[in-house]
Amino acid sequence: MTASRLRPLEEEDLDLILRWRNRPEVRANMFTAHEISLDEHRAWFARVSVDPTRRSYIYVEGAEPLGVVAFTELQVEDRTAAWGFYTADTAPRGVGTRMLSAALVEAFGALGLEKVWSEVLAFNAASLALHHKLGFQIEGRLRAHHVSGSARVDVVRLGLLRGEWSPPSAP
Repeated sequence: MTASRLRPLEEEDLDLILRWRNRPEVRANMFTAHEISLDEHRAWFARVSVDPTRRSYIYVEGAEPLGVVAFTELQVEDRTAAWGFYTADTAPRGVGTRMLSAALVEAFGALGLEKVWSEVLAFNAASLALHHKLGFQIEGRLRAHHVSGSARVDVVRLGLLRGEWSPPSAP
């Protein structure tokens, strides 16, 4: 198996991840769905790179970057954080599971979290299935909470506690 890892997001990654983030199939499943300009993207990076409540990573297999994982709303005292993610346009099937498993190792290991949570647009069946596969539980549903296109859609809140998580076994 190819070695995989998370590494901190760097300024040199911005052009690459902007291309991934602006893909229509990614934008359609995000809370911010417009096409992001390079200036907007650089301003975002300038903010998040100094924000103590955020950690952003590139997921790499071998030497190939295949996705982005970001922990947001990091609460040191509560030891909780939200997360968001997306994969590269070249990512093979199964990368999401491997990437998010590595992210949970980071979350419950180096970051010392007790809980990771997420909010997913209710129509995003793939993301909901991936969360369930990783052990996340539905904690609530925010009805008609977000506008997607011209429709109001529900948002599903999911959470995973450290004690519910099964770390990947060593090869």
